[in-house]
Amino acid sequence: MHPALSIVFFTTASGAGFALLFLLGLAAPLGLLPQSGWFGFVALATAFILAAAGLVSSVFHLGRPERAWRAFSQWRSSWLSREGVMSVLTFVPAAIFGIGWVFFGETGGLIGLCGVLAAICAAVTIACTGMIYASLKPIHQWHNRWVVPNYFMLGLMAGFLLLDLMIRFWVVRPVGTPLLALLTVLAAWWSKEAYWRFIDTNSARSTVASATALGSRGPVRMLEPPHTQDNYLLQEMGFRIARKHKTRLRLIARITAFLLPALLSFVAGAVPSSDQGPNIQPDAAVDLELWSPTGGRIGLLARMLDVLPGRYSTAWFQATKPGRYHLFCSQYCGTNHAGMIGSVVVLEPQQYQVWLNGHAEGSLALEGRK
Repeated sequence: MHPALSIVFFTTASGAGFALLFLLGLAAPLGLLPQSGWFGFVALATAFILAAAGLVSSVFHLGRPERAWRAFSQWRSSWLSREGVMSVLTFVPAAIFGIGWVFFGETGGLIGLCGVLAAICAAVTIACTGMIYASLKPIHQWHNRWVVPNYFMLGLMAGFLLLDLMIRFWVVRPVGTPLLALLTVLAAWWSKEAYWRFIDTNSARSTVASATALGSRGPVRMLEPPHTQDNYLLQEMGFRIARKHKTRLRLIARITAFLLPALLSFVAGAVPSSDQGPNIQPDAAVDLELWSPTGGRIGLLARMLDVLPGRYSTAWFQATKPGRYHLFCSQYCGTNHAGMIGSVVVLEPQQYQVWLNGHAEGSLALEGRK
């Protein structure tokens, strides 16, 4: 196959976008991702842009792009039409999920249910994309059991790699996403190798003899080629390359699409971080991220900070000497107002290391270091 650039971009971008949406729709309601509205905005915007850009690019592959809307009417018999319908339907619960997460900081309840529904629709959309090719019986390279799973695995690989990249802007040292990204890359690599072995060791079930039903009468061969001149089918669908070029292209794919992402994911998850945790030194500026379920005003070293209900706010202060600095709510905010307290302990670097090594098990500081 020698597809047009628009089809290559469509398959890659939409697969990554819908796979990322699938991961966000499942992980965010379960509390496995940063609940920050900004993280939700960046992650969902990336998924939406990739999915939408891929779908739009596919229109440019049509002979009459202005008639693309007619494809939606053939959903009863066409996998291409079903893909279009499902891709549009996916954006409906995804939009509700995005609004609830980004603007209201909510990923549970009805909003979380919309996220799960968007994830299901995204998975079905990817399946429909794979079935466009898997349903073509005359082409054994597509009409086999490995095509749809490969679409899923390659999409998940791209989705996990994107998610691992974005999550590092909010989590100092993520553990789960690098490991899952590595495992997904290896699984996609295995699936692709299995697909290559299948098409190399199996021939097409459909032949000239079976297509004409003349096989019982003896050998059947074509008297003339089915096409009298070069056309779209021969340029893209019937394109063949020499065996040496096939080997070289597969080697490039193994290195760039699987080996490099796997190695980088392994390094990102295995190499120790240079970050030594919240090592607050005297005379150092400190950034704090505060969260309040009810809202209120937090007193912070003679500073006041308003915190909105269910949202994160940031503040900083200058520690001039070691000690314990108290946090408290300075205005009546509602139930359990008296319990809205906390403290920041500033230690010398050596004292902090002693505390971290001997008394920090299960603490937020140690979790932050991990």
